[in-house]
Amino acid sequence: MPDAWLLREFDHVSPQLAPVLHESLARMRSLCPVAHSDLHGGFWVITKYEDVLRVAQDWATFTSTDGLNIPPSRTHVRNIPVEVDPPEQRAYKKLINAHFTPQMIAPWEEATRALVSRLIDGFVESGRCEFMDDFARPLPSLTFFEFGLGAPPEDLDEVSRLASTSSIPNDPDAAASWAGLAAWITALVERRRGEPPRGDVVDAVLKAEFDGRPLAQQEIIGIVQLLVLGGLETTAGALGLMMHRFCLSPEIPAQLRAQPDLIPKAVEELLRLDGPFVAIARTATRDVELGGQQIRKGDKVLLYWASAGYDEDEFPSPEAFDLDRATNRHLAFGAGPHRCIGSNLARQNLRIALEELLRRLHDIRVADGAEIHFHNTLTRAPNSLPIAFTPGPREAGAGPLAVQP
Repeated sequence: MPDAWLLREFDHVSPQLAPVLHESLARMRSLCPVAHSDLHGGFWVITKYEDVLRVAQDWATFTSTDGLNIPPSRTHVRNIPVEVDPPEQRAYKKLINAHFTPQMIAPWEEATRALVSRLIDGFVESGRCEFMDDFARPLPSLTFFEFGLGAPPEDLDEVSRLASTSSIPNDPDAAASWAGLAAWITALVERRRGEPPRGDVVDAVLKAEFDGRPLAQQEIIGIVQLLVLGGLETTAGALGLMMHRFCLSPEIPAQLRAQPDLIPKAVEELLRLDGPFVAIARTATRDVELGGQQIRKGDKVLLYWASAGYDEDEFPSPEAFDLDRATNRHLAFGAGPHRCIGSNLARQNLRIALEELLRRLHDIRVADGAEIHFHNTLTRAPNSLPIAFTPGPREAGAGPLAVQP
């Protein structure tokens, strides 16, 4: 993108930015790490690792309570606890965190692996698939519906569509999708109120109290809404981005097939390179200097996690896939008090998915004639990803998804 566009007219929802996101952010880090855009009412774009980390951790100076409206395509209900600051945020997050610890999600592994196998069985004999529709979106959706929400599986396709469309502010159907998602969550909550307790996160939210009172309906919907968006859309994006990189860099899957014990470490490096959660907004609560620029009270700032992951001052040779890095403090899950609640579940799902995909799919490549396009606003993912590979056999014994939460 032209330098003038990057430094004065940066637009994170522009379709022209999507295919050149990382190149554009690298240029911004070089020219002006804290740049100002005049679009969407004006906002600052933060691209250096240390600046991004500072803003993310300093919630008192850079609030989340009025930071997510760049551009002004708003949810019908605020996402909780992402759009709440401490100390209230800590109470909400503690309520949810207890259900997504490594110990709580470990029992889901066997059933998740069976689901992964079953999904692969659906296309492995043909030697091709549309990876986003056939694997990347169904996997986190099915696991989260079953384990996290206790939601009816017949609603999955529609809720996945609503979550995906609502995440793209410049989509003409975004506003209607937000409304549809809120309506579905409202119905889910009401149905769960009348059912026997399952002991899951929805039950915890329904019986929770805040400041000595039960949670209000809008608070309940806001918490479940955030869980749906995080549980479905971002993990699907991560899987799509990882598979796309495998197609372009076949030496990576070859290395991981030869050394599968490196897959957990590879997940972290792939998240640094291709994290699906690319940016988030904040609002300054006071005048503050950042990166040599004077940010005024009320100014919007857009933190680019995706840019931080490629900052040469934090990651030597940042464009390289390097499993021998001394440290990998990537920000793919965010940082500070609003760091991703579902990071443990995402890591587990990504690890299991890569283990099975790399074991069963060989000679992975983008299908002939396919053109890959990305959406990127605050999240990033391939819109579609047709791939081809050497056909393989179905594996018997990939049983139905069934687990007691």
